[in-house]
Amino acid sequence: MGMTIDVQMNKSSGFACRWARERALISAMRGGSMEETLAGVSRSFFLTLRLLPEPMRGPASLGYLLARTSDTLADTADAPVALRLSCLDAFRVALAGQGAVPDWPSAMTDAIADPRERRLMEQTGALFDWLDRMSSAEARLVREVAEVITGGQALDLERFATADAAHPVALAGAAALEDYAWRVAGCVGVFWTKLGCLVSGGRFSSASEEVLLRRGAAYGAGLQLVNILRDLPRDLAQGRCYLPARDPRDTDELLRLHAAWSGKAMDGVREGFAYARSLRSRRIRVATVLPAMIAAETLERMRGAGMETLRARVKVPRRRVWLALVRAWAGAWRVPAGLADARV
Repeated sequence: MGMTIDVQMNKSSGFACRWARERALISAMRGGSMEETLAGVSRSFFLTLRLLPEPMRGPASLGYLLARTSDTLADTADAPVALRLSCLDAFRVALAGQGAVPDWPSAMTDAIADPRERRLMEQTGALFDWLDRMSSAEARLVREVAEVITGGQALDLERFATADAAHPVALAGAAALEDYAWRVAGCVGVFWTKLGCLVSGGRFSSASEEVLLRRGAAYGAGLQLVNILRDLPRDLAQGRCYLPARDPRDTDELLRLHAAWSGKAMDGVREGFAYARSLRSRRIRVATVLPAMIAAETLERMRGAGMETLRARVKVPRRRVWLALVRAWAGAWRVPAGLADARV
């Protein structure tokens, strides 16, 4: 972290002002309820955010909270689809700076069962205030990634509008799945790269920005594929099949696709390891590689799994997450050999 701070303070006075403003924003987050909200809704990703040096932590945290806001709107099944789409549209318009901050209707907020998510929704105005106080360059990146994610979630809602457990709907093909993975996660890898290059410049990575953008997009999409593979039974219970199956009720076909797309997911996770190795800051390197380490172990635990195992929800135990953190900090990374032989 010290190296990153030195770079910022040795730039122009404008950069120094931006740095002071960023510190004030982080201090406000720590001292208020925003950090509690972040911890409540971010699960294991909170650890990744806490590892980041402060110049990256603020924009990355806000980007995550905005994405979780749109995710909550999209996934609140007790609210009508038309209402969720309307709220997502209002949110997207506000992100683009073309409309007022949404005032969520009670029909939407009352349908949110998780109190942590309700609290997040109550702080929408504070999130936009935070966005308005950021530097224009940082705010542009945050708005950009949040708009892409929100658009992907709206498309998702439209695609599965009539789906239920008895009438599941599958994505039309590999291209549709890859597009979805890009919209909701691959774009985050691009955001991460642009933000890192913005706040650290040439000290961010030994690789070129072009290489990082490619690796970051593949890494983000790979992480989303891991989520899709892990959550297959739970999504099917809601009528959603993200794997491009001809018949989403055919368990044998689903398991074949699961094995094949595990290979694709691991390709993306490998790009994450390569991305992280090029980073100069230890804190950013650890924050970047930790999700790859957890994803790799998740894929290992799912390898050869049947539907019953997947229904039990494959999870990496907390102690293994902490062990991964220790290994990441020590630079003791490895990509599990032979994890994915199949390819799409």
